[in-house]
Amino acid sequence: MKSSSHKISFLLVLLVFFTIHGKATHNRAGEITYRHIEGYTFEFTVSTYTYYVNAESVDRDVIDVFWGDGTYQTVPRASIQSLPNFYRFNTYVAQHTFPGPGTYEILMQDPNRNLGVKNIPNSVNTIFSIKTLMLIGPFVGTNTTPVLLNPPIDRAAKDHIFIHNPAAFDADGDSISYELTVCTEENGVPIEGFTLPPASDTLFVNEISGDVTWKTPIETGKYNIALFIDEWREGVRIGRITRDMQIDVYETDNNPPVNGPISNYCVEAGDSIEFFITSTDADNDPIDHFLVDTLIFPGAIKFEIIEAGAGFTTSKFTMATNCSHVRQQPYTLVVKAEDQVNEVSLVDITSFSIRVLPNAPENLVADPSTNFVNLQWDVSTCGIPMGYRIYRRINPSNFVPDSCENGVPPYTGYTSIGEVMGANTTNFLDDNGGLGLVPGFDYCYMITAFYNDGAESFASEEVCTSLIPGVPSMLEVSVLSDDESTGEISVKWAVPQDFDTVDDGPYRYDIYRLRPGEDEYSFLLSIPTVDLTDTSYIDQGLNTFEYPYHYSVRLLYQDDGGNWIVHPGFETASSMYLNLVGKDNNINVEVIKHSPWLNYAFDIFRKPEAGSVFDSIARSPNSEYADTGLANNVPYTYRVKSLGLRPINEVDFFTTNISHLNTTSAVDSSAPCPPRPKVVSICDSSYNFLSWASPRAV
Repeated sequence: MKSSSHKISFLLVLLVFFTIHGKATHNRAGEITYRHIEGYTFEFTVSTYTYYVNAESVDRDVIDVFWGDGTYQTVPRASIQSLPNFYRFNTYVAQHTFPGPGTYEILMQDPNRNLGVKNIPNSVNTIFSIKTLMLIGPFVGTNTTPVLLNPPIDRAAKDHIFIHNPAAFDADGDSISYELTVCTEENGVPIEGFTLPPASDTLFVNEISGDVTWKTPIETGKYNIALFIDEWREGVRIGRITRDMQIDVYETDNNPPVNGPISNYCVEAGDSIEFFITSTDADNDPIDHFLVDTLIFPGAIKFEIIEAGAGFTTSKFTMATNCSHVRQQPYTLVVKAEDQVNEVSLVDITSFSIRVLPNAPENLVADPSTNFVNLQWDVSTCGIPMGYRIYRRINPSNFVPDSCENGVPPYTGYTSIGEVMGANTTNFLDDNGGLGLVPGFDYCYMITAFYNDGAESFASEEVCTSLIPGVPSMLEVSVLSDDESTGEISVKWAVPQDFDTVDDGPYRYDIYRLRPGEDEYSFLLSIPTVDLTDTSYIDQGLNTFEYPYHYSVRLLYQDDGGNWIVHPGFETASSMYLNLVGKDNNINVEVIKHSPWLNYAFDIFRKPEAGSVFDSIARSPNSEYADTGLANNVPYTYRVKSLGLRPINEVDFFTTNISHLNTTSAVDSSAPCPPRPKVVSICDSSYNFLSWASPRAV
């Protein structure tokens, strides 16, 4: 490996040599791509498109590649291929091992560009250079650049729209974006005086599809443009290819062919795509059809001309997808139509995308209990998912996705309630995050599989279920009085109905309580009942300044042998406790609760610690409320009243519950604002200058 100290003297010699030998003006287009080998070792391919006439060639047998780490390498040519329109395609392949993580700019430069490029001053004496930017580091992982499958060799006609698409394919499934940039010269710096070619309207690139559109050339001649092809992973740019390409504009009476429209496609893995495309030519010239980038799906695509005549050609596209094609990002394909004439042959290019989505998980089953639902489904048969995502809503949505609608969109009313990791993990217990589900509602579920690259499958079929009613059904756990030793809590439940026993009683209610800090419920007392009408209990002698108390009421009946039998399926419920978090001039009030009823509103009450009367300050539909505009370091006491609803056997029971008290103060505990750094890149010295102001000055 050579150091870059050779660079200046080497280029001076070359410049002198090729200024004298005019036929060294040959470079028309090119780009640099790479693939990861192992560790910090990568294989690079430098692709150049050069000009040749009458079999004369000044293509290089070797080129110098500068690796961006202070070294360069002389790389021999690996292949050469003749292309239409007097182009020759050269590739130079070499491996390089970098010293470690970092950002590297790979540069190839070669004298010179074509004579007479109209938008590059003195192009014949301007060095041709191309660059690729790469990131190496653990946050990137392994990475291989996109490959550009469509060569930049097509001609343009004056006063006609010209379209080029590089047909970039990223095997890693990274996102790709496109941007016009400036052509570069020696050392990869922008060419002074470079301008975009003149256009009657615009010359632009679609940042998503990659279509470069010149609308339209108004002068004949040679023009060069450059295009950034950026690759993105999880929102971070991890690499950049620059394609420098030449566009030759001709004065001609020939009209380019015109492609019929092609739709973008979304398809579930295993399904097929079939469509026809017809291209027409106003001059009735014969038309040839090509499909660019079939390398993406080897053996899966057929593209064949089925009918052709004067001024038209129709081709049939078919593709049989499978799970190996699944990924988050769509694939971009390009159909090219080229008229067959003796003078200036012209083309029309149409790009379209295909997105292959994973199959939905199958055979979802929802098994309900008194306060949770156990979900099970089959292992995904499409690839190896990273895991499964669970969605829930109340009442059916009747959602039927269209062909591009993977996942479960928010408009369906579904929300994601959890994920399980691993392809073979096919069950999920929905207990509402440990709080328990509320009986009386239809709970509906959908499941999707998700993959390492972010792809998400279609949603499973919607499955709905209702909880098994608990006996008896809890309705209230409310604080009646606050004290450290004589506090009271009211516990209420609904009269049991439609429950199965083989006996007619007698019955009794057994009441259990779980104190703060305990692991198991403790038996409190039994309440005998003949007709099941005693449905309340007041628990006394409590320290209600502690954390919530949990209660369970269980129904027992006596069989013919005098044995007491616990009816299966009992419920639990807790009193409400307030978690208060003091912040700068505000206090966040969070209601901690466990209840088998639905609380639809919370009334918030507050008083200063020294005060005696609570003021109602807000009603919130949520169990969390931010009380703002408070003085710091002043204690405030809060109480909350919840308003709830519980449907039982088609009867709505409304319930009101009072929380424990809690006290805290607003406090300024926020850290100062961070400094705002400014970075100035000192490119010539290979370092960045970082500066910032003190937090007080920000």
